[in-house]
Amino acid sequence: MYHMKNKAHIIKEVEKGSIAEEMGLAPGDELLSINDTEIIDIFDYQYLIKDEFLNIIIRKPDGEEWELEIEKDYDDDLGIVFEEGLMDSYRSCRNKCIFCFIDQMPPGMRETLYFKDDDARLSFLQGNYITLTNLSDEEVDRIIFYKLSPINISVHTTNEELRCKMLNNRFAGSSLSKMKRLKDAGITMNGQIVLCKGWNDKEELEKTIHDLSAYIPQMQSVSVVPVGITKFRENLTPLEKFTKEDAIEVIETIHRWQQIFLKHYNTRFVYAADEWYISAGLPIPKEEDYEGYPQIENGVGMLRSFTDEFYNYLKELKGDDRSKDLSVATGVLASPYLSRMAIDLTEKFPNIKIHIHTIENDFFGKDITVAGLLTGGDIIRQLKGKNLGRVLLLPDVILRHGENILLDDITTDDIERALQTKISIVQSDGKSFIDAILNA
Repeated sequence: MYHMKNKAHIIKEVEKGSIAEEMGLAPGDELLSINDTEIIDIFDYQYLIKDEFLNIIIRKPDGEEWELEIEKDYDDDLGIVFEEGLMDSYRSCRNKCIFCFIDQMPPGMRETLYFKDDDARLSFLQGNYITLTNLSDEEVDRIIFYKLSPINISVHTTNEELRCKMLNNRFAGSSLSKMKRLKDAGITMNGQIVLCKGWNDKEELEKTIHDLSAYIPQMQSVSVVPVGITKFRENLTPLEKFTKEDAIEVIETIHRWQQIFLKHYNTRFVYAADEWYISAGLPIPKEEDYEGYPQIENGVGMLRSFTDEFYNYLKELKGDDRSKDLSVATGVLASPYLSRMAIDLTEKFPNIKIHIHTIENDFFGKDITVAGLLTGGDIIRQLKGKNLGRVLLLPDVILRHGENILLDDITTDDIERALQTKISIVQSDGKSFIDAILNA
């Protein structure tokens, strides 16, 4: 029955003192089935191992198959780590979205950066957004069966014809019907609208916000974010940059809907990304206006959260005469805010010199202003020869998750050598920012 080796089910590690170690399992073994059920992914595995009595079939590296009977407590884990965390290959995107950021990247970058995932399981596990276009009815059944919530959905527009055009997928419109199945099953969702000027803004945005409110309360929040436009758009659908006046109009639309939703549902429901307020020259809303920051990972309320954390922590501190000389590198978007914070911090700590360096994104183009898309090359070129003090602080969002490498494959060690300055990576919250400065 089992003849093809499934790399996703290969055991990478067996935890010491675990049931798996006791049963003689080892790295390189392959899990074939549990209780006569073949495993599709990690959700099957986690569900099946909850039983108190397990019949497991393992294939050893030499091809020998072991049948193991295990009796355990209900919630006992087996202590197995697999080669692939999902225990399955990732679902790739079938769309050709007019705003896709990956299509706007230059050639020659590492291969993994060009992979477009559109996998509901990653939506649950990592918070990724999915379009629903490659989600089968069977996969919807699995989401409902395993109660995978929340699922984050890239809606963009509820105009089915327009959605087909924007995603360049003839199934993009009809796939929205899957949201009703999820809603009826009690699966919570978050929505995202990537706004493209002349496409899904103005009246289309009004319609989309209105239509999505029908999914409250299962649809917990909707973010509206401006499309990111890099300099690598040759042969792609032309897109316009939003102006200050456009940003003001978007914010007014969202705020008007927020008041309607507060009255009827006791939630603001729809939120504008921080970039809109900065582009409009308007103040960032207060903490309570974000209702717990449901979309902070999408750039909604990140500046408010960071700022409040910074000043709340600063109030608790007693100033002193410690002496420091250091630099901070950040993107254009956050630079004015960090500069203001640096001034306020040095009022309590007058012997600390903080140099805020604004790094323009030459790699992707100057319209890309967020710190998370800065590259090592830009940081090195723009800071080379400058007096950076004892240490250069960089935000953790510039790094690939769990590694010390930036988007252009330059490492923090490379930056350190090129600039002859110690590099310190700082978590993206206000308290960590202060601690990094005071302890530099």
